[in-house]
Amino acid sequence: MTAHSFEKDGKATVVAPNGARVHHDHLAQNDVIHRNLYEVRPGVWCLVGNGLSNQTFVDAPEGIVAFDTGDSVQEMAAALAELRRHTSRPIAAVVYTHFHYVDGTTAVLDEANHTKPLPIHGHRRIALNKVRASGEVGPAYSRGLVEQFGIVMPNEGPDALVNVGLGFHYRNPAHSPATPGHIPVTHELPTEGEMSIAGARVIVKHSPSDSDDSVNFFFPDLGVCVHNTVWPALFNVFPIRGEEYRDPRVLIPGIEQIIEWAPEYLVGTHGPPLSGRDNIRAISERYRDSIQFLWDQTVRAVNKGWTADETASRVTLPSLFDVDYLTSERYGVAEHHVRQILVGLRGWFDGEESKLFPAPPEERFEKLIAGFGGRDVVASKASEAFDNDDVRWGIELATWLARSAAATDADRNLLARGLRLVAERTPAANIRNWAITRARHLDGRTPMDRYMRHGFGSKSVAHVDSAELIHTIRVLLDPASAGGVRAHVCFVVDGESAGLLIRNCVAVPTDGRGADASVSMTRATLIAVLSGKQPWSTADIEVAGDRGVVDSVRRCFDHEGLRG
Repeated sequence: MTAHSFEKDGKATVVAPNGARVHHDHLAQNDVIHRNLYEVRPGVWCLVGNGLSNQTFVDAPEGIVAFDTGDSVQEMAAALAELRRHTSRPIAAVVYTHFHYVDGTTAVLDEANHTKPLPIHGHRRIALNKVRASGEVGPAYSRGLVEQFGIVMPNEGPDALVNVGLGFHYRNPAHSPATPGHIPVTHELPTEGEMSIAGARVIVKHSPSDSDDSVNFFFPDLGVCVHNTVWPALFNVFPIRGEEYRDPRVLIPGIEQIIEWAPEYLVGTHGPPLSGRDNIRAISERYRDSIQFLWDQTVRAVNKGWTADETASRVTLPSLFDVDYLTSERYGVAEHHVRQILVGLRGWFDGEESKLFPAPPEERFEKLIAGFGGRDVVASKASEAFDNDDVRWGIELATWLARSAAATDADRNLLARGLRLVAERTPAANIRNWAITRARHLDGRTPMDRYMRHGFGSKSVAHVDSAELIHTIRVLLDPASAGGVRAHVCFVVDGESAGLLIRNCVAVPTDGRGADASVSMTRATLIAVLSGKQPWSTADIEVAGDRGVVDSVRRCFDHEGLRG
């Protein structure tokens, strides 16, 4: 079906109805994730294609159990409207499979057809993971989402978005404006064991997947398994947006548990439901074994002394895994997954001598360019490589030019050309979307600069308490500005206190006690300053103590709003 990561030529490239140039397998994923409310069996429904995730409903003795609520109130409201065509029974419980799709829950309250109080079941780490996603690594996390899910890609033309692998969009535009409506977990799930949810007998098993808070569920009386483990594409050990390491050794037991449960119906967080005990066993075994293959062969490569580049080029999935969408490279690609496994297993240094102490990038690029005969020669060779379908080499050459100090628009456009060739030849949604987003950044059509700084938007930090926000500021400290500074400031935000102590070129989080000075403000003022809508100097902030201490602290940070 597919080549290794991307095709060597354009023979598999087609034009989608919206004008997008795309690999035919990437386009074919539209048929897998098309919108449909599946009646899995009597009393069990799964809505696919409403958003990035599914919404699943199970009819239990006390009412309907709703699994996952999507990315917005509007998304969940649409799912409930579909459900109501089949049953008017109240929602008796909401269950979160993991923290990714939990922002539409208040739609259940808005519908006013639910048990009171409404139980919300989920893993204890869901709240922590929601804060992590918008905290210290917020800009990188947000930028990664934009790139992987094609959020700023056009709707029509050669660069148009086709799908995001697991769904058609990161957020369905039909649900705009998307309103967050998360309700925290009220009933923490056990690590494993049998329990009752809305009167139904359920066996639960903590099964880390693309997050460490994933839980799988089996209704033995219904033969139904609801899970976040077997996806409608090869499992994403490495998401191109960047994430914490997804260790195959931790992933595999979750699939083995599904095999042991032997369900008659398999209902996922993503993709269409599967049925038939033997069919599910065969698919689950193949899915499990694809992950073990990547792990085992990467370990084999490490033991042989292969570098990351050698491993990525030599470890390829056998064709037996490419028989359908379930273990094909329609989301991420195997060569990236083995790199991630290698780093997770051994760290970043892979034994290649040149990587031990490499020259600074700009210096290295200039020397490589000069060694090849100058910028014009390198550009000519890169263009020639693209013409001859030697895309990997062409991108490497073009990268030297585009990332060098003397880079021109022509250099950046040349690199963008190479990335578009990858985009139209890869079956993987993650890769196409990333490559086009980066190409449009390089050629100036859709600059990504605003995603390269902390935004602290009111919606993105709505669930983060003020003390956590203050402590997050520490990762913005500029060492060049903090040299020789030792000062401690307490921030009081709507009565909640948190402190930052500057010393040794770091900002140490404190509770604010014993500070040299304090500043008081409302949360609205804090968000206005952090989001850049208002500089510190004009904000309504009350200073108690030495104002010079406050100024010395805020000027340590690489943030225009704080510097004022």
